[in-house]
Amino acid sequence: MSINIGGSPRYGGPGHMLRSHGSADERGEISGRVLFRLMRFLAPHWPQIAVALVLMLASSGAGLLAPYLIKVAIDTNIASGDTRGLVVTSAWLAGSLAVVYLAAAAQTYLLTWVGQNVLATMRGDLFRHLQELSVPYHDDHIVGVTLSRAINDVDVINDLLSQGLVRILSDSILLIGTIVVMVAMEPRLALLTFSVLPLMVLATVLFSRRARVAYRETREKIGAVVGDMAGNIDGMRVIQAFAQEKVTQERFEEINRANRDAHINAMSLSFTFLPIVDVLGVLATCVVLWGGGVMAAQGLVTIGVVVAFMAYVNRFFEPIRELSQVFTTLQSATAGGERVLELLDREPRVQDSPDARELPQIKGRIELRDASFSYTPHTEVLHGVTLSVAPGETIALVGPTGAGKTSIGNLVARFYDVTDGAVLIDGHDVRDVTRESLHSQMGLVPQDPFLFAGPIGDNIRFGHPSASDEETIAAAKLANADAFLRNLPEGYDTRVLEGGVNLSVGQRQLVCIARAVLVDPRILIMDEATSSVDTLTEALIQEALARLLVGRTALIIAHRLSTVRNADCIYVIDEGRIVEQGTHAELLAKGGLYGDLYDQQFIE
Repeated sequence: MSINIGGSPRYGGPGHMLRSHGSADERGEISGRVLFRLMRFLAPHWPQIAVALVLMLASSGAGLLAPYLIKVAIDTNIASGDTRGLVVTSAWLAGSLAVVYLAAAAQTYLLTWVGQNVLATMRGDLFRHLQELSVPYHDDHIVGVTLSRAINDVDVINDLLSQGLVRILSDSILLIGTIVVMVAMEPRLALLTFSVLPLMVLATVLFSRRARVAYRETREKIGAVVGDMAGNIDGMRVIQAFAQEKVTQERFEEINRANRDAHINAMSLSFTFLPIVDVLGVLATCVVLWGGGVMAAQGLVTIGVVVAFMAYVNRFFEPIRELSQVFTTLQSATAGGERVLELLDREPRVQDSPDARELPQIKGRIELRDASFSYTPHTEVLHGVTLSVAPGETIALVGPTGAGKTSIGNLVARFYDVTDGAVLIDGHDVRDVTRESLHSQMGLVPQDPFLFAGPIGDNIRFGHPSASDEETIAAAKLANADAFLRNLPEGYDTRVLEGGVNLSVGQRQLVCIARAVLVDPRILIMDEATSSVDTLTEALIQEALARLLVGRTALIIAHRLSTVRNADCIYVIDEGRIVEQGTHAELLAKGGLYGDLYDQQFIE
C-alpha cells in the first residue's frame, strides 16, 4: 500500500528554473571535476572500452602503414621494375586498408553499445533521484526544464563519454604516430610541415575561449524552449479559451529565436574554425609539395618520400580537425554535465534521518503540537498550530483561501517538515520514521484528480499493483465509480488519455477515491475533493466517502462547507492559526468566521 500523490505538473516562471552557482562554465573553464565524476558512468563498461581501444590502435597503426607502403611501391618496386614485389606491396596495402575498415566498424559498434548503456544508466539514475526528491522540489521547478536535463543534457554527455573520449585518445595517438613517422622518414620535410603549427595554436586558443561561453548558452536556451513548450501544451485549453494563441506564439518565438541564435553562434564558431584547419592543411600540403619537389630535384629525397609525405600531411590534419569537433562536444557536455550533476547532487528537503525506524501498524491518532511552518524563509504560513485527532475520527479544516489548510495536510503526510513544533502519528514523530512506512498507511484524494495515462484499472491499482480484478471492482463500487466505468467502451481497460481529458473531473475524482479505497489506509487526507464537481457528482462522492471513512482517521480539507457537516470536529483556520473549533452546529451557533463563511455560501 502506498500513498497516492496527485496533482498536475507545476510550470513556474523563469525564477523556477534550475540554476548553477559558480559553475565551471560560468568561470569559462572546462571542469575537470565534472568530467571526472561523469567518468564513473563508464566504469561498468571498461572491458568493452578496452577492446575498442585495442581496435583503435590497430586501425591507427594500419592507417599509418598505408603511406609508407606507397613509398615502398614507388621507390622500390616501380623504380626497379619489380612487378612481383609490387603485387606483394599492393596486397599489404589492401590488407592495411581492410584492417582500418574492419577495426573502425567493430570499434563503432562497441562504442555505440556502450553509449546506449550509459544513456540508459544516466537517465535511470536521474529518474530515480527525481522520485527521491521531495515535493518542495517538484513544486518549485519547471517540468520542461527538468526534462531537458534528463533528455538533452544527458544525450550530449553520452556523446562525449561513449564516443568523444575514445576519439580524443585515438586522434591523439594518430597525431603523435604521424609526427614520429614523418620525423623518422625525413626530418627536414617534417619541419616544413610543422611550420604552420603556430597559426593552428593561435586559432585554437581564440576558438576555445569563445566556444566555452557559446556552448554554455546553448544548454540554457534549449532548456528554456522545452520548459516554455511543456507549459504551453499543458495550458493549451486556457490559451485557447482566452484567445491568446498569438501572444503565446510570439512569446515562444522569442524564446525559440534566442535558442536558434545561440546554436547558430556556437555552430558558426565551429564552421569558422574547421575551414581554418582545412586552409592550414592545404598550406602545409603546398609547403611539402614545394619543399619536397625542390629536394627531390636536388636528389636529397626520393619521389616516394614526397608522395608519402603528401599522404601523411592529410593524416596529420585529419585528427586535428576531428579533435576540434570533439572539443565542441566537450564544451557542450561540460555545460550539460554541470546541470545534470547539480540535479543529482540536490538533497531532498524532506528525507529519512539516519536512524529512522519503520512505523509500526498504526491506529490513526494524529497530533500537531505547536506546529509552525514556512515554505520560504521568514514567511511563516502556520503559527503554533495544535490539534489532536483520535483514531477513527473525522475532522475538517475550513477557512478562507490561503489560510493554511492544505499546509496542515502536507505536514501530516510529511511532504514538508515543520519549522518548529512536531507532527505525531500514534505518538511517533513523523521525522523519526521512514517516509515509506508512513505513506504506506496513508491515502490521499487530491483536489486536482491526477490519473496516469493507461488503463483505468491500472490507475485504481496504482497503490496496490497486486490487487485482483475482483478487489479492483469492489473498490470502484465503494467509490461509486463502477457504474460509469462499466458504461465506458472498454470498461476498466479504457485507457486514460494524457491529462485524463477523456474523463470528467468528477469521474477522475471517483477513480482517485477508488484508488484510495483499494490501499485500505489507516489515515485518509481529502484535499478539496469536491471543489470542482457538480452537485450530482458531489452527492456520489459524499456517499462514497461515508463508506470509505468508516473506521479510519480522516482529515478533510474543504471549501464547500456542505461536505463537512458530519465531521466530528471542524477546525477553522485563518492566517495560519486555529481561530475556532467545534461541530457544525456549535460553530453556527457561535456566529463567528465559520458562520460568516456558511452564510456566504448559502447566499451564493
